[in-house]
Amino acid sequence: MPAASVGIVAQRIDNKYYPTYEQWVQAIAEVMQEEYQAITKAGLLLQIDAPEMPIDRNNPEFRDKPIQEFRKRLELWVEALNYALTGIPEEQVRLHVCWGNSEGPHLRDVPLEQIGDIVLKAHVAAYSIEAANPRHAHEWKVWKTMQLPAGKVLIPGVIDSTTNFVEHPELIADRILNYANLVGRENVIAGTDCGFGTSATAEMVYPPIVWAKLQAMSEGAQLASKQLWRT
Repeated sequence: MPAASVGIVAQRIDNKYYPTYEQWVQAIAEVMQEEYQAITKAGLLLQIDAPEMPIDRNNPEFRDKPIQEFRKRLELWVEALNYALTGIPEEQVRLHVCWGNSEGPHLRDVPLEQIGDIVLKAHVAAYSIEAANPRHAHEWKVWKTMQLPAGKVLIPGVIDSTTNFVEHPELIADRILNYANLVGRENVIAGTDCGFGTSATAEMVYPPIVWAKLQAMSEGAQLASKQLWRT
């Protein structure tokens, strides 16, 4: 079950009471802790949706500032998220980050290599990241130097969630193999870049094409598995 991250709540709702931004974030963490606990105590897997971690680098607050200023804010969000997840087994939680579920130029997107090390500090079992977005499809190479924490799983998006192209299964298999060969075949789950139903009022991908994309992802995963687990 998806739930909003502490950071996205702090960034999208104005602070009208707390004297500092840090106190505001902490107060949100206290509230979100109750929601996270309710979801996991019901026996569900919790997906933390944290689009702010990449996309708010392009927020007017940080756009013209050094990357280190944004990284400080990102550290605060991850620290607060970890506080809110206190007591919840990591294996029940995954984190989704993305550069915005929109079909656009994405010319100002922050590179994964500039923020990935902080994202990986989140106390979760799996990290879901965009990887089919044409501005980020090359970033599988980042994992040549960026270390996936032991025991954790990577969920790269192998199909785009904003266009009506249906990716070929062999392309999807190639994408899976790129990640599996770097972080280990047991540590990769094929995923989508983002959700196909982000907004109830917007339909970017025609529903029958969504199913065709998911079918292609299934077929691509089977092709990759045959190569990764040859007997």
